[in-house]
Amino acid sequence: MFIFDISNPLTLLLMLAVTVLLIFLAQEVKKSYIGAIVLFAYLAILVIHVAQMATLSEEFRYMIETLSRCIVIDFIFVFIGFFSYLWVDDIEAKAKGIKSIDNSLDWFWKKV
Repeated sequence: MFIFDISNPLTLLLMLAVTVLLIFLAQEVKKSYIGAIVLFAYLAILVIHVAQMATLSEEFRYMIETLSRCIVIDFIFVFIGFFSYLWVDDIEAKAKGIKSIDNSLDWFWKKV
């Protein structure tokens, strides 16, 4: 059974670097859909890991610990992706002079 093991430190660092670069790109070009791509990619990986854990057969029970770590890391990256999307959306809305999708975090953006 193939598992995209993101709990491997090298893979984790590469994913973090790609995430930071994509968020920086989204912030520079002021396009929130780039942040949404990051968020949906991590949501897809999360769904895949949960489906793999749910359909794990008896012969692969030793992979439960690895899948559990991967799911926790997935949630962390989804959290990062969600807040980066909201941040870039706020930047894009201010640049274009339009209303942001969600203004409930204005107090947070003023402190950042």
